[in-house]
Amino acid sequence: MPKIELLDEQTIDKIAAGEVVERPSSVVKELVENAIDAKATAVTVEIRDGGTTLIRITDNGCGIEAEQIPVAFYRHSTSKIRKVEDLATISSLGFRGEALSSIASVSEVELITKTMGSLTGSRYQIEGGKEISLEEVGAPEGTTFLVKNLFYNTPARRKFLKSPQTEAGYISDMMEKIALSHPYISFKFINNGQIRLHTSGNSQVKDIIYHIYGRDIAANLLEVEGEFDGFSVSGFIGKPVISRGNRNFESYFINGRYIRSSLIAKAIEDGYRGFMMQHKYPFTVLAVSLNGKLVDVNVHPNKMELRFSNGEELYRGLVYLIQNALRQRELITDVAPGGEKKEAAKPVCKKNAVPEPFEKERISRMKEETAPAGRPKDAVLREPIRYGAAQEKAFGGAEAARETGNRTADVPKTQRPSADTPKPEIKERKQSLAEMPEQPRQQTLADYTAPETRLLSEEARPEQRIIGQLFDTYWLVEYEDRFYMIDQHAAHEKILFERTMKQYREKEFTSQMISPPIVLSLTMQEETLLKKYQEELEKLGFSIDSFGGKEYAVSAVPANLYGLNAQELLMELIDSLGTVSEKDTPDLVAEKIASMSCKAAVKGNNRLSRAEAEQMIADLLKLENPYFCPHGRPVIISMTKYEIEKKFKRIV
Repeated sequence: MPKIELLDEQTIDKIAAGEVVERPSSVVKELVENAIDAKATAVTVEIRDGGTTLIRITDNGCGIEAEQIPVAFYRHSTSKIRKVEDLATISSLGFRGEALSSIASVSEVELITKTMGSLTGSRYQIEGGKEISLEEVGAPEGTTFLVKNLFYNTPARRKFLKSPQTEAGYISDMMEKIALSHPYISFKFINNGQIRLHTSGNSQVKDIIYHIYGRDIAANLLEVEGEFDGFSVSGFIGKPVISRGNRNFESYFINGRYIRSSLIAKAIEDGYRGFMMQHKYPFTVLAVSLNGKLVDVNVHPNKMELRFSNGEELYRGLVYLIQNALRQRELITDVAPGGEKKEAAKPVCKKNAVPEPFEKERISRMKEETAPAGRPKDAVLREPIRYGAAQEKAFGGAEAARETGNRTADVPKTQRPSADTPKPEIKERKQSLAEMPEQPRQQTLADYTAPETRLLSEEARPEQRIIGQLFDTYWLVEYEDRFYMIDQHAAHEKILFERTMKQYREKEFTSQMISPPIVLSLTMQEETLLKKYQEELEKLGFSIDSFGGKEYAVSAVPANLYGLNAQELLMELIDSLGTVSEKDTPDLVAEKIASMSCKAAVKGNNRLSRAEAEQMIADLLKLENPYFCPHGRPVIISMTKYEIEKKFKRIV
């Protein structure tokens, strides 16, 4: 047997470095987190060649005292904890005490630091874990780390790194996550001399989202905030229209720490269930604050995985918060005209233009002031759909309101201005606009959050005008200054789905006796599944009894099968149960109910009467989520009058 010996310190350091320093992004993460813990309000990260040749991190934090500098590079030296009990209440980002030691053991490190109130700073050099020098120098307050030639003494580790562009991408992604989790700190990221990220530190998360992800995502956000027992959640979630094919846009932070958690990911995706197509994932930026005693961060060397003691409560709270936010908003997909040729930028005021995130000048929009007072009745080519005597009366009031604009709906007609008579202040503003030199318009993020107009509301029904049916599949509706298309199959499918799910949750399923009963011949595996999930099937309205041997008699089926083949549906359910675990059964039942609804719903290429279309819209009003079918496809899409007129070149 080989002789057992103790490893030398240098080898121990390199082994520890393998756990903490996986790639250049690991170095940046550890040092930026140290800067945050040092109360920095501005942090600059500069890299070259993907961080392999140079990583420079500068902060304006509290600095390190000269006599403490060598100690900071010892293994297991830290200012974050003092005893084992402190692990239960860690409030900082770093705490292991291995970061600086591990980084210094596989690179050439230079540290320049100065504490507040000191006359001079210190410069410390350490290479491959060996101290080179410590001297007094002039320096600004804060700390600068220069990490050069990463893995220069461990070439086996270096050859497993990816290309400089890929490694820089990892660092960029990590810096974006840190910026989102600490909006009160100004971050600057420079790659090969080019600024790739620069945040202001103004605490506005939406500004950072705009800067990182662009206008389309920033314009389709829903703000969420909630207080629960033991934790609170705040941040933004994306409307289903900005879904992605992977989880890269799911960002969530626990006490300011970016993590990955299967529990939180499942809560987010379950919260979007029914609002998004299968195999699509949402955009989220969520900050969770909870008591440090409820979470264990000492699980993984890179601190990316946590363990929660209140996981069930956290899951339920996140699902509720997301579903509530989605149900409170009208989520009709807006379809902009495509195929437009991009013209050269003109210095004109653009409608709903999106501003730069950190502009200081705020110019309020004049859309409401310069909008036409309304459209004349004779512009309507067809008579509006009547909904009965009571609604007809209401419709007349709505017509009068639409004639002069929503703002004058509650003003007697005798006091309302004529649609052809511009208001003095509007006329004056238009004249001043004409005299102004054309220049790019500046706005703030709040400017492109338009006031919401809900098509699917009782208040809107009298003003909805059903134009007709397109391709025997889509119903065309006009409301205010928007044009809507409703997919009759998706709409009817969702109506049946939610109606059936409501009965399922409230145990209101009724059974229909059949004679003679359906006799099923099951295999041993199917028989096992039937016995295991028989209770779930009975909740749906099936009544199944043994008929001897491998035969089973189905004497009752759900009363609301909508004319479907009960035997085929039951066998489909049993076959599907073989691929799921017991805890997934409710989800499977919901999926099969969706399938049942899809088969029973009115199909495309079926001509419906106008009365049936009116009833369909009325039924949509009663749904929790009328905007997406059970499979996540949109039920309604819309286009603004502005977009249509732009397509016809009425607006240039």
